[in-house]
Amino acid sequence: MITPGLATSLIGMAQNTVEKTPVTLLGLGAMGTAMARTWLAAGHPLTVWNRTPARATALAAGGATVADTASEAVAANTLVVVCLLDDTSVDKVLAGTDLANKDLVNLTTSTPAQARARAEWARERGARYLDGGIMAVPPMIGVPEAGGYVFYSGSPELFERHQRTLGVPVGTTYVGEDAGFAALHDVALLSAMYGMFAGSAHAFALIRKEGIDPAALAPLLADWLVAMAPAVHRTADQLRSGDYTKSVVSNLAMQVAGTPTFLSTAEQQGVSPELLSPYFELMRRRLAEGSGEEDLTGVIDLLVR
Repeated sequence: MITPGLATSLIGMAQNTVEKTPVTLLGLGAMGTAMARTWLAAGHPLTVWNRTPARATALAAGGATVADTASEAVAANTLVVVCLLDDTSVDKVLAGTDLANKDLVNLTTSTPAQARARAEWARERGARYLDGGIMAVPPMIGVPEAGGYVFYSGSPELFERHQRTLGVPVGTTYVGEDAGFAALHDVALLSAMYGMFAGSAHAFALIRKEGIDPAALAPLLADWLVAMAPAVHRTADQLRSGDYTKSVVSNLAMQVAGTPTFLSTAEQQGVSPELLSPYFELMRRRLAEGSGEEDLTGVIDLLVR
């Protein structure tokens, strides 16, 4: 006999199942596999395909449907998520598939131009399109407190429709209707990351031959980078206003005057200055234009061709 309480519970379970959007995922590298596991754990019906079928074995054991071909996987569900090696791979995998009336979400790393071209390519094939830039590494997937997220750009209606599902593996941040904006934000942030890594590499190189434990320098370095990070807000404010002298703490002339110390120290420590020299050269060029009272923001204008 089904009691009223049990009936309510069963109805709730049925509704919960219905609400879980089915997902097709193409690509089971480290990132794709991590995302697949979180969708499965959250109860989303999942169809997967990978060029190397063996990668899908564990997911099949967890309840995923493994398609024999990419075309079969695409046909299975409306929401199709692509997480492949590069833009060329997307071409090869989706060649010959029927994308009409599909919601195509491309999480493959690409350039802004490639993303815009892919959006037009999808439109010509009758698909709705979102591009994504993943700001996370596989261990961050399914771990909300890790702080990872994906930039999305393209159709705002499509993002709104699938935001809850796309947010299951990792957070979502929508950055605009221009399909290239997700890739642009992705590369912009990662470029800053590599600049940070370059500075850190130089710092460690300076102490490499000394009796200084790198593990002792590391927390000092990390804290210093965190303390300096808010300067990006000042730079953004100066770029928006066009006033590069606004809220200056150490002006360009003062900082250029200090660069010989950094170069001399590198020489004395037997360290190549090649990670610092290009930036210092831009600073000197900007100073030569008579911008000594500015912040460092003016070097950005020298970079823009």
